[in-house]
Amino acid sequence: MQQEKELKRATGDTQISSLSFRLGAFGASVPLLFFVVWAITTSVLQLSSEIGLVMGAVIGITLGLFLCKSKWADYAQGLFDGLAQPIGVVAMVAWFYAGMFAQVLQVGGLVEGLVWVGTATGFTGGLFVALTFILAATFSTAVGTGYGTTVAFCTLMYPAGVATGADPTMLFAAILAGAVFGDNLAPVSDTTIVSATTQDADVPGVVKSRFKYAISAAIPTMILFIIFGEGNTLENQVAINETVSPSGLLMLIPFVIVLVLAISGHHLLTSLTWGILTAIMMVVIFPIGEFSAIISFNPNSDAVIEGALIDGITGYINMAILILLIVASAHLLKLGGTMRVITSVLVKWIKTSVRRAEFSIWAIVALLNSAITINTAAEIAAAPFVRELGDRYKIHAYRRANMLDAITSALGYIFPWGAPVLLGWSTINMMQETYQWLPTVNPTDVFPFVFQGWFLVIVMFVSAITSWGLRYQGKNGEELREPPRN
Repeated sequence: MQQEKELKRATGDTQISSLSFRLGAFGASVPLLFFVVWAITTSVLQLSSEIGLVMGAVIGITLGLFLCKSKWADYAQGLFDGLAQPIGVVAMVAWFYAGMFAQVLQVGGLVEGLVWVGTATGFTGGLFVALTFILAATFSTAVGTGYGTTVAFCTLMYPAGVATGADPTMLFAAILAGAVFGDNLAPVSDTTIVSATTQDADVPGVVKSRFKYAISAAIPTMILFIIFGEGNTLENQVAINETVSPSGLLMLIPFVIVLVLAISGHHLLTSLTWGILTAIMMVVIFPIGEFSAIISFNPNSDAVIEGALIDGITGYINMAILILLIVASAHLLKLGGTMRVITSVLVKWIKTSVRRAEFSIWAIVALLNSAITINTAAEIAAAPFVRELGDRYKIHAYRRANMLDAITSALGYIFPWGAPVLLGWSTINMMQETYQWLPTVNPTDVFPFVFQGWFLVIVMFVSAITSWGLRYQGKNGEELREPPRN
């Protein structure tokens, strides 16, 4: 029997449902907490690197092993269960395809084309930052992935914006803010789908009901980016302007194709695949780039195969490893019962107050997203708590889904240790190989300015404590302004 049990562990046929830790629920949180402290410290000291963050996650997981009172084999299996969760894998594949798409567009000269448009039309500085926010919001709403939006826009709009006099920090923040908007509102976003299905709500109704929250945050966000988006002129600005041309704007065609396909209901990978193929054909047909820059074989290189398609994948290998380790650490947090402890404390405080119940929903979702830096994973962890409280106090499913998704989408793109922020930072660092004049922005510098995220958190907080937009659920699922009578 023991050999059979060990064989099941080795092949992944058995899953661990709980683990016991020294220091109880706090001990279970040590792997994730250590990573958060490590990420903040290295960022503040300007020592951040992708492999360094991976090392921080590995050390945190190792500390958790020593704190585990259960069998170490069970801890290891729990870790592997976390690594195998679809959430991390889906994010990785989205990065790779979005990375390839953005890199091919860059080969076709889209960055230079955007710089030409900015200088020719006067859409520079703060106006360019606001435009970036609008385009990122549109793209992420269409394709349903804030992560993919972050990759594509840090590759394309970030260098173009810096070259036209935009403030680098505000420009990076605008990209993240646009990703927040789409991740929250897109009908095909994983956070939208998870928030709706876990609360037993239909996706179209959820999207329609949350528009007022999203737009309430988006309007002041756009205004602030216009006001504070002006940056310093680069020393080599004249030289940069002389090298740009409008020919790269042809690469907007595959960009539009991806948008149209996504809006039409096609899967993200389907949309991006057609975008990649169209972009490659345009590079071949029109004199806007070299096919060898897309993919080529170089036996004298260590990589052997080079080009934009390869860069779109290899540029995110370390981040892919990191995302898996973070998801695994979050799973250990769940197995250790940390969530159960937090939930029991809040339920005792709520008693019979609906406002306290909604504030508790806001607080628990915010807390989980501050620790679990993958927003969908945090949303899944918080969903049972939100549903339990919502059912108890007859809060409508749309309202519960909106509370769950808005805070998750917002905070997922704010914290310096969050995966999207680190992903954008990694992409900008990678782009320095192409544009040596391109400045980088540390994760700790950008997080105060992701206005869409902060405003969305504030809007939902005010909504919770004032009951703005609160609807109760009737017997047939209808929305009621007053609590239903039993």
